[in-house]
Amino acid sequence: MEKALVGKIVHFFPNVGVAIVKLETGIKTGDKIEIGGKTEPFQQTVNSMQMEHKAVSAGKKGQEVALKTDRGCKAGDMVYKV
Repeated sequence: MEKALVGKIVHFFPNVGVAIVKLETGIKTGDKIEIGGKTEPFQQTVNSMQMEHKAVSAGKKGQEVALKTDRGCKAGDMVYKV
């Protein structure tokens, strides 16, 4: 399966299950992603994304977005589009 790097998790908030991702490329809601590295890899669909506490449907290279994750992850985990 082809994977393309989307970005890297810079912070994870376990109490709300939200990861802050520094984007290397664009991402949008509905994209299927894989998160892994320091944690066991898992896949999910991007259902909820925010920037500056406002819901957005897409993020661009260089931005930081908050993604709701299905499982816990850690700073340093990589995010790939699958």
